[in-house]
Amino acid sequence: MNKELIIRSGSSKVDFALLKDGKLIELHKEDNNSNQFNVGDIFLAKIRKTVPGLNAAFVNVGYEKDAFLHYHDLGPKVNSLLKFVKSVSTGKLKDFSLKNFPFEEEIDKDGSINDALKSNQSILVQIVKEPISTKGPRLSSELSIAGRFIVLVPFSDRVSISQKIEDKREKSRLKKLVHSIKPKGFGVIVRTVAEGKKVAELDKDMQNLLAKWTAMCKKLHKAEVPSTVLSEMDKASSILRDLFNDTFSAIHVDNKALYGDIKETMQRIAPKKESIVKLYNSDVPIFEKYGVERQIKSSFGKTVSSSKGTYLVIEHTEALHVIDVNSGNRSNKAKSQEETALEVNLIAATEVARQLRLRDMGGIIVVDFIDMSSAENRKKLFQRLKDEMDSDKAKHKILPPSKFGLVQITRQRVRPEMNIKTLEKNPNGPNGAEVEAPIVLIQKISSDLDRILTRGVKKVTLNVHPFIAAFLTQGFPSIRSKWFLEHKKWIKILPRDAYTYLEYHFYNDKGKRIK
Repeated sequence: MNKELIIRSGSSKVDFALLKDGKLIELHKEDNNSNQFNVGDIFLAKIRKTVPGLNAAFVNVGYEKDAFLHYHDLGPKVNSLLKFVKSVSTGKLKDFSLKNFPFEEEIDKDGSINDALKSNQSILVQIVKEPISTKGPRLSSELSIAGRFIVLVPFSDRVSISQKIEDKREKSRLKKLVHSIKPKGFGVIVRTVAEGKKVAELDKDMQNLLAKWTAMCKKLHKAEVPSTVLSEMDKASSILRDLFNDTFSAIHVDNKALYGDIKETMQRIAPKKESIVKLYNSDVPIFEKYGVERQIKSSFGKTVSSSKGTYLVIEHTEALHVIDVNSGNRSNKAKSQEETALEVNLIAATEVARQLRLRDMGGIIVVDFIDMSSAENRKKLFQRLKDEMDSDKAKHKILPPSKFGLVQITRQRVRPEMNIKTLEKNPNGPNGAEVEAPIVLIQKISSDLDRILTRGVKKVTLNVHPFIAAFLTQGFPSIRSKWFLEHKKWIKILPRDAYTYLEYHFYNDKGKRIK
């Protein structure tokens, strides 16, 4: 498995595409002029009002809408945090290490918001969910500062190890190491990438995080309320911090300044892999060169094609997302309908997992797989879906398929869903009419061609609109050439001026239309 990170830099935004074996699995955007309320940012904010009915408080962090802070997100040590913020803000406390800071009593886990917070009180809060739609940010006052190998948690003494580290000996080793370097008053969460690391690497990460904490505390004295006191690092650095591992084979960047920044980040987190960072310099746009643009066009529409004719239809409602799995009415060599359903469902499970990650879909997702009567086959589908989503960083839960073939998934929503317009102006339609991009239509044509050739048809002629004919035949290798390599049959393509943009038909050697 090879992973590549392709970075496209523009005047006002930077796009990050993560490829796994050449296939697009994640897409991130950093807009220099937009949202200043990113997950992980820490604010000195003011409680605007408490709402006992919700057991929560509305907080002014400087956003147009008040942020939301629930009682359960306060953290048990919120009284210690409030006392610390007040002491530092007034200049009475100048030692930020917490080793001599007396902690207050923990709050009751089933208590009331009015017992913990008061209106106009200043508090440190962290963004855990970005503003989405009409809602302001979601907050927590249980702060955490993420590093490469560990996460530092102020006002805590707990050490916890990532559940993805399964080796008990390794867990025990890491716990002992962290306890030996952990400062008093701070808890630590050990991340998955810390597996096998030496104490020197963990300590270096710890010192960097403590330096961030100290720099943040220095800002509190005489700081305006509300104001940002600690910002999450830039998108490139945060992606490398959270996603980078030994499976990365290349990082391609088309901007010299950004290239230098990423080289510097790699020197810090993985000096042995610094050589994989490459500056891209060509007249061909970087997303075109690595096939990202084409995958974006074909992956963000309502209908998404997959291998062997399988396709998904993705619908969005206010309450949930619905994904319908379709077999594409193809014929195959399976002995029974049950075998066909299993094959289609397993292919679809891989694509569903990719789509959730690619679009960053959150909340409730219901997937309507093709019905299977066999409990063993439903179990295979469930396991495939779990395996495919195992690498998803967002917290998620998957329920086993019901007898109706429905799978329910909940996935953590921390930022707005990635939506990309895939429709283009229809050259045959009235003003304002739109159709899907050519590559989406090509996928449908390819799927139909697969189905026709499996029937044993020897000669096939494709009649299409001249625009689509040009798209299929131009370039090297052309799409028609790829068809030839795959099927060992040359497909004759005839442009038809009378056809509409979306119209196409297949004919056999006798001129009879193939349905």
